[in-house]
Amino acid sequence: MSTSTADRLRALGIALPPAPRARAARIRMTRRLGNLLYVSGQLASTGTALHVGRVGDTMTLEQAQHAARASALNVLAQAHESLPGGLDDILSVVNLRGFVAATPDFVQIADVVNGASDLIMEVFGEAGAHTRTAVGVASMPHGVVVEIEAMFEVSPPPTRCAGPL
Repeated sequence: MSTSTADRLRALGIALPPAPRARAARIRMTRRLGNLLYVSGQLASTGTALHVGRVGDTMTLEQAQHAARASALNVLAQAHESLPGGLDDILSVVNLRGFVAATPDFVQIADVVNGASDLIMEVFGEAGAHTRTAVGVASMPHGVVVEIEAMFEVSPPPTRCAGPL
């Protein structure tokens, strides 16, 4: 018997936050193309509080990993809200892309983004194994330390009957 994603989240003690609203009117938070769901970059936030700073300056590696995990939770919240079956519609995690605000001498960018990857693997198991890019940047929107975007393989949408022939 397979366990639902909601059951796995509960077992892990994880509650999905409400999906954050777009801060810019010109973007969509998710976009589905066939069996792929793209989730726009999600800022590091918990509730209404943003995780601001730069790793190597005002934030430690551990704090930044926590922020990456919070960003990944927001990614999951967006996916859950946009799919008819919620997270159970996700067949696999294709890709994560992480951006980390850091000082020029901070080189553990991939370690920061592990905070997001670890959460994805906890929630989805082997279906969460993904490709990934981790990029260090000088600054981020609203001063946040981490932004995570994702691509998921999802169940095909239900077919619609055009009516009697």
